Amino acid sequence: MAYIAIPIPSGRGKQDIEIEVTINGQKQAIHYRVELFYWEDCGVPVIDRAECIRHMLSKYDKDWTLYYIGSPTDEFVPITFVKREDMVIQRQLFVEA
Repeated sequence: MAYIAIPIPSGRGKQDIEIEVTINGQKQAIHYRVELFYWEDCGVPVIDRAECIRHMLSKYDKDWTLYYIGSPTDEFVPITFVKREDMVIQRQLFVEA
């Protein structure tokens, strides 16, 4: 699978991103969301950060699916989501290509 990297400014809150791509002449709008998850907001006693991420993602909006976990810092981890229906379409476009 090919990737395109686009830097997104970081800040508190969600960054909703809409990208329109054309693959083999087919246009498709893909909706992404980048959110910073702060370790202090974990809410459960954690053994490690992976457990904290698992806990935070378990309560996330079910219309969005995990796309990418970025490099963590001492304060937060950036996580990218894609709209669930867009992920299905995106997979179909890549298979057809």
